[in-house]
Amino acid sequence: MEYDVVIVGGGPSGLSAAIRLKQIAPDLQVVVLEKGSEVGAHILSGAVLDTSGLDALIPEWKAKGAPVSTEVKKDNFYILGPSGGMRIPNWPMPPLMSNHGKYIVSMANVCRWLAEQAEELGVEIFPGMAASEIVWAKDENGADRVAGVVAGEFGREADGTPGPGYEPGMELRGKYVMLGEGVRGSLAKVVMERFNLSEGHCPQKFGIGMKEIWEIDPAKHREGTVTHTMGWPLGKNAGGGSFIYHLENNQVYVGFVVHLNYENPYLYPYMEFQRFKHHPMVAELLEGGKRVAYGARAISEGGWQSIPKLTAPGVVLLGCSAGLVNVPRIKGNHNAMLSGIAAAEAAAKAIAAGREGDELVDYEADLRSGPIAKDLKKVRNVKPMWSKWGMIPSLVFGGLDMWTNNLFGVSLFGTLKHGKTDAAATKEAAKFKPIDYPKPDGKLSFDRLTNVSFSFTNHEESQPCHLQLRDPSIPISVNLPKYAEPAQRYCPAGVYEVLEDEEGNPRFQVNFQNCVHCKTCDIKDPSQNITWTTPQGGDGP
Repeated sequence: MEYDVVIVGGGPSGLSAAIRLKQIAPDLQVVVLEKGSEVGAHILSGAVLDTSGLDALIPEWKAKGAPVSTEVKKDNFYILGPSGGMRIPNWPMPPLMSNHGKYIVSMANVCRWLAEQAEELGVEIFPGMAASEIVWAKDENGADRVAGVVAGEFGREADGTPGPGYEPGMELRGKYVMLGEGVRGSLAKVVMERFNLSEGHCPQKFGIGMKEIWEIDPAKHREGTVTHTMGWPLGKNAGGGSFIYHLENNQVYVGFVVHLNYENPYLYPYMEFQRFKHHPMVAELLEGGKRVAYGARAISEGGWQSIPKLTAPGVVLLGCSAGLVNVPRIKGNHNAMLSGIAAAEAAAKAIAAGREGDELVDYEADLRSGPIAKDLKKVRNVKPMWSKWGMIPSLVFGGLDMWTNNLFGVSLFGTLKHGKTDAAATKEAAKFKPIDYPKPDGKLSFDRLTNVSFSFTNHEESQPCHLQLRDPSIPISVNLPKYAEPAQRYCPAGVYEVLEDEEGNPRFQVNFQNCVHCKTCDIKDPSQNITWTTPQGGDGP
């Protein structure tokens, strides 16, 4: 199937690109491929939305009924200890850290609404169509270029052979392909490696974000309240923190982020999240309520220094595939939308000029000089400060750096570099002691498999495992003796287990049916032995 533009990913970046393309040139043929069973199915809901991207895309979004209505009324920051906490006053914080005027939203619902707007303009949206391969072509000089993607392959057996209900994928070809797959996108990873797009840039840094939706006692609900915390229970074991957002209908989003550059392989991010909910401040809020949903996602945290080259012949990277999250603000949806707009404008201009399959250099120039650059440059040193110096110094010097950037447009620290990758940050288990985590009580805290059932994830069991091991022997021969096989702990869904065979020898088991598509394994495995690929379309959380 031939299109002008093929967009992979029905998230905020991809849908924004599709809408903008049709706003500029209604005759363009634009298709959006979404691996979830419907648009929004694989969006981890619950965010505070900066509407700058939405304002630029659809200025009349309020009149058009966008599901963006719960305005932030109260903004709290705490540093927690084991039994108490200290509130950080709002007044010393730079203006960019304020959430007033922002909205607590379900991004799944926002994306569903964006999909409606796109379809009204004539965009074709294919849900349940996982894009699994790049279609390559040669330009006039014989060099590689991206010409499209393969999507919609169904019915392979566990060994990879076609089963009785096999449906081959179809090639969707475009003059340009836009990859908005989210963090650590599988096709984006292939393109970045083929064209060496990370050369000259810092390695991307990541966090694992876990989230539960709770219905709480109406007497405790404070619609529009946003609370962020740092400190306990992570302490010096890892960077990270929490967020609690009160939306409508007595619901709250309770989330916890652990930076994946932690050293101790015994750290168990999921259990840190469960322990967090027993803090008196949090437990008091949640007691008497019930958890109604669970999910997890990796978060790009490298910021300005880690944005790779964004264009290659015939293809561009959008949103979180490009790493556009503002870490101190815990916001990336606005930049995702702005990146989609910028890419669409560059593509529409190129197609109008009769071009195809070349590099959309105008997109890269726009992103590195426009509103996204302005947003990310101001906060570029906060993450490397935290990684190098710890939480308190990063609060002090990071705050100072954001103020000088805000007031004068300059940094006293220049641009600090990130160090090694998150996988390389993992140290040998012999240097640490195992961490004893309390057993979940089933009321505030829950075991992983119980919570995974609340992610509503489902994978057809007969298909090939989408979590591919480069060398199946490495988990037991290398990772277990050297790192106590951290995959057992860093995965928030219990996908990876070390079991014993009948003779008492350890074996590595991959329960891919549990996968919630967070991509942490692809990022944190110290041997870089796991590659996350797309399962068949529609499968997942």
